[in-house]
Amino acid sequence: MSSTDLKPFSYVILALVGEGGAGPHDVVRMMRAGSRQYWAASESHFYAEPKRLAKLGYLEAETGPGRTRERTNYTLTERGRKALRAWAREPTPYPRIQSEAITRLLAGDIIEDDAAILESLAALRAELDEIDAGLDAAEALAAEIPHRERYLRLVHRFGRLSVATHRAWLDEVERELG
Repeated sequence: MSSTDLKPFSYVILALVGEGGAGPHDVVRMMRAGSRQYWAASESHFYAEPKRLAKLGYLEAETGPGRTRERTNYTLTERGRKALRAWAREPTPYPRIQSEAITRLLAGDIIEDDAAILESLAALRAELDEIDAGLDAAEALAAEIPHRERYLRLVHRFGRLSVATHRAWLDEVERELG
């Protein structure tokens, strides 16, 4: 199998599994703690992709006892490491953004109700608070992973800047439409 079997999301999983290994439940926990703002995918994908990558030889799956049933833990294979290293050297494209908030503003002339748009966007502030709380938790955990701490802190800094940018943008929209 070639690296064409790998999708951008595959590299997310390889990176989250990392050198220390992780089970699907760990990957989902990491996603909930902060990664969700960097990659949009349903939880089911975070469970399914490691299985697929194991079948392709990029991850190794090992089962062991869990609290209530057997748990699977994945580790990177040499093939997975090589694929991740090769991918990391490729040019990075600008992030794809899917923003319902932007789309609502884009349709503002059709909606013809700035108050309704503002009401809709107000919910975004609460979500930004949740993301900040998730980043707090993720930053606290970063110290427990010394071999990744430096990289995690940089990722979390991006998250903080992204949240701050969204807040500033919401302030501007509220001034303009309010």
